[in-house]
Amino acid sequence: MPDEALLQQEFPQDESLIYLNHAAVAPWPARTARAVQAFAEENVHNGARDYRKWTERERQLREQCRHLLNAPSTDDIAFLKNTSEGLSVIAAGLGWRAGDNVVTSDEEFPSNRIPWIAQERHGVSLREVSLRVDDPEAALMDACDGHTRVLTISSVQYASGLRLHLPRLGAFCRERDIVFCVDAIQSLGAIAMDVQAAGIDCLAADAHKWLLGPEGIAVFYCQPGLRRQLTLHQFGWHMLRDAGDYGSLDTTPAASAQRFECGSPNMLGIHAFSASLSLLQEVGMEQIEAMVLANTAYLMDGLQRIPAVEVLSRRDSGRCAGIQVFRVYGRDSGDLHARLLDRQVLCAARGGGIRLSPHFYTPRHKLDKAIEIIASLV
Repeated sequence: MPDEALLQQEFPQDESLIYLNHAAVAPWPARTARAVQAFAEENVHNGARDYRKWTERERQLREQCRHLLNAPSTDDIAFLKNTSEGLSVIAAGLGWRAGDNVVTSDEEFPSNRIPWIAQERHGVSLREVSLRVDDPEAALMDACDGHTRVLTISSVQYASGLRLHLPRLGAFCRERDIVFCVDAIQSLGAIAMDVQAAGIDCLAADAHKWLLGPEGIAVFYCQPGLRRQLTLHQFGWHMLRDAGDYGSLDTTPAASAQRFECGSPNMLGIHAFSASLSLLQEVGMEQIEAMVLANTAYLMDGLQRIPAVEVLSRRDSGRCAGIQVFRVYGRDSGDLHARLLDRQVLCAARGGGIRLSPHFYTPRHKLDKAIEIIASLV
């Protein structure tokens, strides 16, 4: 277990605030604020005098992300603006043929629908599969055929909290030469990830949810065989093989995933993201996952003791991550959401109910208080 003093130091939130909205935008750890303040002060006093030190922090962040994902190499890691950009790089970069199809679920956040719908102009169809079945992986696999080029899925569904078994899907895709694409924004930072064990070809996730980082920067993983297939649509100095040779006329893209980073890096975001990941590394993802799942189960147990409450998220083994969704019989979820916000319970209206998303550091007494407030409002 992480030291309680460390958690209080890193998350000195107002005692009246019950933050159960990490599936939306998470608070920063205190060390991340300090890193941003230090970077700002350095800019004020020294400008870019020590830019080489900044590029070392960029290199360090690639290694942190490689470790987080268990990617084979930092060459497989790019930093993009957000999850949508990462998914768009794949969707726009593949060489489509009329009649190709993409398989996904009917519960995806727009980031994992719109880039694929945009490929309809190439004769590509999007097959959206219901996951409201006992075996959602089988439903996804059954929708694939000889014309399926991509299976793209969220590791955890944003509106229901459903967690998918990625290694099973990855093995299926590998056997059939289907690109396996994962939107990991609702699991990365809450649940341990291993892109090699899961057979993932490409993955994207913003920093601002479970990773406890800033908006405006995302980790993008792409394995070598796939990135060699992708047509590039963004160009600039940073994506070149000889990025530091400004006088070169050679426009050959980098062999690494840096080929997807067309221009100057988001150095402010890099400093902040690296600081946030340092906390996750210090605690350890196995410990974080255990604590997230324990908080999830504790909230679900408390909610199920309230007679008017129906928990909509699945509880069976391997189906939970950090999201729980509930509704109250006979109550409008929008009205209940507004009342919870008034009582300083930070949550979201999603999936036909109220979405709660505690993180590993969320103290148990605040979960008790949230349950008490919900019971008082139903």
